[in-house]
Amino acid sequence: MEAVAKLKNVPSSPRKMRLVADMIRGQKVSKALGILRYQPQAGAALLEKLVLSAVANWQQKNGDERAEDADLYVKTIFVDGGRMLKRLRPAPQGRGHRIRKRSNHVTVVIESAAESLTLAPVVSTENAE
Repeated sequence: MEAVAKLKNVPSSPRKMRLVADMIRGQKVSKALGILRYQPQAGAALLEKLVLSAVANWQQKNGDERAEDADLYVKTIFVDGGRMLKRLRPAPQGRGHRIRKRSNHVTVVIESAAESLTLAPVVSTENAE
């Protein structure tokens, strides 16, 4: 069983957040939380809370299992661009330069490693040529 958590309209650029998200993609949840705890980037603290929220969502779906015993890992994490605030900054000779204040949306999907192994499709080798 997988669980999803989303974070929308984070006021940082998608590129900066992707650099942090790439570090935890495919990692076990405990290792991902350890990585995020000691990263200096501002997005690391937000992603740490988001992963914890995904774990809480997983526990809500699976009330009888413990998250520590389930061997959870970050199945998918992706960062999309959000809305862009457009501002003007004064420039020489009465002009104005455009400033684009970017934001992003982050989606995290976690899954139990034991369930992903048991639900894998069986490939037959008899007729494969």
